[in-house]
Formats: sequence, structure tokens, C-alpha cells
Amino acid sequence: MEHFEAFLAAHLPVAASFHPHYENSLHQMLLGGGKRFRPALLLGVVRAYNPLLAQSAYHAALAIEMLHTYSLIHDDLPAMDNADLRRGMPTLHKTYDEVSAILAGDALNTYAFEVLSNAPFSDRVIVKLVRSLSYNGGVEGMVLGQAIDCYFENQRLELDQVKMLHIHKTGKLIAAALQMGAFIVGRDDLAQELYDFGIDLGLLFQIQDDILDITQDESQAGKTTKNDEAKNSFVTLLGYERAMEEANTLAEKVTRQMESFDENLQRELSPTLNHYINRHKD
Repeated sequence: MEHFEAFLAAHLPVAASFHPHYENSLHQMLLGGGKRFRPALLLGVVRAYNPLLAQSAYHAALAIEMLHTYSLIHDDLPAMDNADLRRGMPTLHKTYDEVSAILAGDALNTYAFEVLSNAPFSDRVIVKLVRSLSYNGGVEGMVLGQAIDCYFENQRLELDQVKMLHIHKTGKLIAAALQMGAFIVGRDDLAQELYDFGIDLGLLFQIQDDILDITQDESQAGKTTKNDEAKNSFVTLLGYERAMEEANTLAEKVTRQMESFDENLQRELSPTLNHYINRHKD
């Protein structure tokens, strides 16, 4: 992913003004590292079917990383999780102030679609990409999941409700990354299969995060941990042992799904997925 990192660094949002830190606030969390999980999935699908489009696909990968980063900035705000640490550094509202963090998130949200609209694809493909990212990141996707998460703090949900919460909050943007990769290479026939796989993968990813929240300290996680007691996490609902069982079951399902993919797709996705599928066991 080093080529994508270079692309990201060369395509940071620019907004020259006399504001003392506005531009820096847009860059801080983007340059702060992170897993780049969603870009890696999108680019893996593209490389599997048309490696010549990988450079062009960096625009779409950057757009989804910007939208994801905006969600983290807002998730950390005092009104939501009130977290002090993200990606190994102070959160934006701690570095600057709450207003700066809100506006940086707003800016990255909208700039993601500006980047996508300027991607070197046909208008037909761009519309599909915008539709996928906006649907899965917005009203019926990530934002709905966050709304449920915040509203039902300190209220116990049922397991199917918790799964719905996290499918929307986490799963849909991961599913969108895979779906967008399929659209870029003209494999619309695979888009739904990859999307469904991404939903399961996103749910596994969230269960693992819930487990790691109680098993890792802040230096290991790079973010505020032990912060889920009031949340409807899988661990608070099921307990550690049952959450591990749920993660193991989903990991097996995701592995079987991956093994059903063609050789090219397995080869390109395996380096990313093998690192994550069993990370709750590390």
C-alpha cells in the first residue's frame, strides 16, 4: 500500500487561507496512518481483474478513506464517544477544539465526493461509485448505525439489533469498498456477491474491535480503549467467551466465502484478509 500512501499524501485537500490551522486539521487524521483496510479491499478487487486500472482506482480508494476518516473524527467527538486518542495521536478536538473537529469532518465528507467526481473513469462508472459510497456511508448506512449506537447507549439491545447496528455502522462501508472495486473493473456481475461478503466481513471486523477494546491497551490499539461499557458492543451483550465464539464462527464463514472466489481474487485479497480474519485470536 506504499504507492497508495504516496498518492494520498500528494492529493491532500488544499484550502489556503489566513485560518491558523484549518488546512492542518484536514490533514492530521489522514496522515496519521490507520489500517487503510477499505482502500486495500477496493484496490485488491481492481488488481484481480484489471491491474492497469489500479492507478486510476487510487482516486476511489482515497474517497472512501476520506469518508471513513470523517466518520472517525465525528465518532470521537465529546457528543459521541468523547475519545482522546485516535491512530496513536490526540483526537482533533483535543489537538484544536470541537468546532475545528466538526468542520474537518464535514470537509472530508464532502471532499470525498469531489475526489470521486474527478476520478478518471467514465461518467457512468462515477455515478455508480458515488451511489455506492453515498448510500452505504449515509442515511441508510453508516450514519444510521451511528445514530442507533448513540441513541441506545445504556439501553440493552437484542443480539439481532446489535448486529443490525454494526452492519450499518461498520459493515456497509467495508461492503461498499468491495462493490466499488467491482464497478471500476466492469464486473457488475460480481458486485452483489462481493457486497454480501463485505457485510459479513464488516460484522467480523466489528466483533474483533469489541474484543480488542477489552484486551488491548491504548498503546497497542492506537486509540482510546475500555470505552465501550455503555455501548451495545458484542462483548457487553454476550460476554468475552461468547463474543469469541461468535467471532470464530464468522471468521470460518468469511474464510469459506473467500475460498470460493476465483484464483485471481483470492491472490489479491488474501494478504489483507489473512491479516484480519483471525486478529481477535492474536
